[in-house]
Amino acid sequence: MMKAWSVIVLVTIGLFACKNEATNPHGAALQQQAQKVQKAEPEPAGQAEAPKVEAETYLYNPQGRRDPFLSIIETTKKARESEKVKGLKPSESYEVSEVKVIAIASAGKRYYAEIQLPDKKYFTVKEGMPLGLYGGKVVKITPEEVVVREFVKNYRGETQPKDIILKLRQEEGE
Repeated sequence: MMKAWSVIVLVTIGLFACKNEATNPHGAALQQQAQKVQKAEPEPAGQAEAPKVEAETYLYNPQGRRDPFLSIIETTKKARESEKVKGLKPSESYEVSEVKVIAIASAGKRYYAEIQLPDKKYFTVKEGMPLGLYGGKVVKITPEEVVVREFVKNYRGETQPKDIILKLRQEEGE
C-alpha cells in the first residue's frame, strides 16, 4: 500500500512540474507585461550612439593561381588544344610522332628530308625549320634520321628539351 501511494505522489509531482508556461495563465500574463514594458520605453534622444566597428573584409584574388577544384588533366588538355590552334603552317598542326619520314636527300653538306603528315600532305624540311605542335624545330638531319627538339613542361612546370628521333626506315615491330 505504501508503494502505491509513493508512485501516485511521484506521478502527480512529475505532471505538475512538467507543465508548459504557455498553458499557465500566470506565465502568459507575465510575458505580455514584459513585452508592453519593452515597447513603452522610449530611447533617450540626447544620448550619443556608440561608434560602429566595421568588420574587415577579405577579398580573394585568384589571379596567377590554379583553381584547386578543377581537374589538372582537363586543364592541361585545354592548354594543348589552345596551342594546336596557334599553328600557322600545316607542318605545325600535328604532333611530331604522327609525322613520317619518306626520304632524305643531300645537296653538298646539307641534308633535306621529305616528310608526310597524317593528312597525306608532303613537305620538304631542312635544319632549323619548325615542325610539330609544341614549337619543335628540326635540329639535325642525317642520312638515316631526323632529330626534332621540342621544349615540354615536366611535372614541376619546368621546361626541358625533348629530342624526338624520326627514322627513315622503321624496322618491323616498331
